Amino acid sequence: MQLTAENFVVEEGIDQHYEVLKELGDCHASLGNHDRARHCYEEAALLAPDKSGPAVGLGVIGLQTGCTELAEQAFRRAIAIEPGCAEGYGGLAMVYQHRQDYAGAFDLYLACLDKDADNLVALLGLFQTSCQMGSFAKVIQYLNVYLDRHPGDVSVLFCLATLYARDGRYGEATDALETILVLEPENVEAAALLDDVRRRQAATGAEVMSP
Repeated sequence: MQLTAENFVVEEGIDQHYEVLKELGDCHASLGNHDRARHCYEEAALLAPDKSGPAVGLGVIGLQTGCTELAEQAFRRAIAIEPGCAEGYGGLAMVYQHRQDYAGAFDLYLACLDKDADNLVALLGLFQTSCQMGSFAKVIQYLNVYLDRHPGDVSVLFCLATLYARDGRYGEATDALETILVLEPENVEAAALLDDVRRRQAATGAEVMSP
């Protein structure tokens, strides 16, 4: 007899059956099997209507398939089910970013990070939208909070250095880039940005000193 998720209902109980269906949905979604993933999430939602996970999963499928309206509906449903659902806010932010509503996406990424400061997807999304808007103060704050917990995250250090450089804070950009090169001496992008920052810093110093 072939074992399926349905075979576990009686033996393992509703909670575990929910988890099995949710994990199967996540697995199918990651493999691009959207119809199977959707079926698993819908079944999981019937078993546990008070959990936001299936709605988040359906939202992810919407993003993967380009159905942003369906994605938005699903993420909003996740937030309605669990107002503290960081993934719901993060997913909704991605929908807004896809529509080039950067201000809306920015606020939603902030809402996500207020609920989960370690959400790297939201952090990088906040970085991208801040670059589009030219507003760096908030994202610099959240990048530093994240780095307090994960000091060796090179991708976040590089984002921070980029924002410092754009904001004219060359000394802080240099410190971040030098830290990256200690961790990854062969990091070509960090080395190139460090050279650029040093040139700009030298030029700024020359302008200040000129009569």
